[in-house]
Amino acid sequence: MRIFVLLLSLIPMVAAGADMLTLTDALRATYVSCVGIDNELADLKKMAGINTAITAAGTAAGLGATVAGVVKVSKDRKAEELEQMLREIDEMQANAKPLSPAEFETFLSEFNRVYDANLSNKETIQDELDKTVKQSKKLGNWRTGLVAGATVTNVAGAIIASGNKVDGDLAAQIDNCKASINNLRNSMMQARMNGEDISEAQMIVDACGEFEYTDISKINTKAQGAFLSSAVGAATGLGGTVTSAIANTDKTRNDNTESGKQKEKNLNTAANVLSGATSVASATATVFNATQINAIKKVATVAAKCTGVLQ
Repeated sequence: MRIFVLLLSLIPMVAAGADMLTLTDALRATYVSCVGIDNELADLKKMAGINTAITAAGTAAGLGATVAGVVKVSKDRKAEELEQMLREIDEMQANAKPLSPAEFETFLSEFNRVYDANLSNKETIQDELDKTVKQSKKLGNWRTGLVAGATVTNVAGAIIASGNKVDGDLAAQIDNCKASINNLRNSMMQARMNGEDISEAQMIVDACGEFEYTDISKINTKAQGAFLSSAVGAATGLGGTVTSAIANTDKTRNDNTESGKQKEKNLNTAANVLSGATSVASATATVFNATQINAIKKVATVAAKCTGVLQ
């Protein structure tokens, strides 16, 4: 009876041995499954590096647009005060109450002190106003151009990030490589009992077995973060471009009614906020792309080591 039980217990082992690959076949299967992973990861790393540079450029462009917008606000404020000065002078002249030279100098002194200008008469005020309006217009154009550039980089960043992931084929290959390594370990046990040399197989298991400790999901998580950040940057950038362009049109700028002036201020404020948001989104995407590179490196290091012992 005991002999019968012993024979029954050996059946699974015999079946397993029948299904077990020879060491040569296991080595061949490991080569087929594991070689080439490093090349795929190298492409991912390359694209992540390119995307980091692109989104960094978007960050700089968005920041530049924001700075241009802030400086433009100060120029617009100065222009508004110069216009007010001209209106006050015209009113005084219309009321036949001209100021004395001393009174006019006092009238201008505060403005000259605040803006470091050199205004001495109505003509110099008008010249300063024309120069300030021209500067404001130029700054508005710069803001529009820079935020438009940031929009383009964010669109490109979103496109690259959306495709720079570990796809199903690569994930399946890595899983197959892990399975092949497990099969190779089993074949090594049998080969050792048969007195075969397993030194080559041991090197392969030591190197390629490290795939068990890698986490490819982080690569896709970082890519998704970069995609979402770039998508937000593209949306805010587009809004900022349109808003900035409208704020800087002659139709908007030349509407000197109270409602027209308020509309221009609101548009400029919105354009500046959207430019800043674009810069922040681009910076966030840059961080995701940079951390994706690190995530890829960890897996790529194992893949390179694995490929090195298989060749």
